[in-house]
Amino acid sequence: MRTVHNSYGITNSGTSYSLTGSASKPTIVLIHGLGLNRHIWEEYVPALSNHYQVLDFDLYGHGESAAPPVKPNLTVFSNQLRDLLDHLDINTCSIVGFSLGGMINRRFAMDHPTRLHALIILNSPHERGAIAQQLVEERATNTEAGGALATIESTLERWFTPHFRGTHKNYLESIRKSVLANEPISYAQCRQVLATGVLELIRPTPPICTPTLIITCANDSGSAPAMAYAISKEIAGSHVFIVPGLQHMGLVEQANTFIKPITDFLHEIYPPED
Repeated sequence: MRTVHNSYGITNSGTSYSLTGSASKPTIVLIHGLGLNRHIWEEYVPALSNHYQVLDFDLYGHGESAAPPVKPNLTVFSNQLRDLLDHLDINTCSIVGFSLGGMINRRFAMDHPTRLHALIILNSPHERGAIAQQLVEERATNTEAGGALATIESTLERWFTPHFRGTHKNYLESIRKSVLANEPISYAQCRQVLATGVLELIRPTPPICTPTLIITCANDSGSAPAMAYAISKEIAGSHVFIVPGLQHMGLVEQANTFIKPITDFLHEIYPPED
């Protein structure tokens, strides 16, 4: 049996990834959000890899991965993960997806249900309503016109609480640089996926039947608690956890607040060995 403790690679199609933990353990995949990269999971990988093999990777057009092979949509990203799993000889997994990543893991559940044990959806949008949908699409259009620089400051204000922005300026600068480092055309296209891709996830047919945990933050304006409950209503047996006081990037501000419910849920899916 292949055993991997810590490895890094790039597939032939240009997906950059890291694999941590024992190959004899269940695989947990971590998918980052728009404009970010796999390094947002730095606190999650060591917390999870004691019990699981953890796979984190950069989406097409992000981090060290290649640009999308075609104009991106959710299925392109779903197939990116499928191809990565094939490359690593991983048949099944559970997926933690943040924001755009939480849309991609739902698309993966629809496209490849037999390869999935569980979904964990973090701060991910759902049906927005006509006015909010129009606003999100306008933001995406503004990105096409002016690049990420046109929207980065308002984005950071939505992502992080005022307290965090005031006390973690170096971290915010690193996030700003990561977002602005994305290739402009690819970033704009991916932002369009975030804006419009949610429409194909509403009331999926057939419905998603995978065990699911949905987490968001009380003050996340783009992935509000009402959206988390709407997702849950469409996935039978799913659970919702609302983190008080935080905004979109609460998973970074208070990682342990997210790690505990994630690990508790995964222990239900994969009971720890005595």
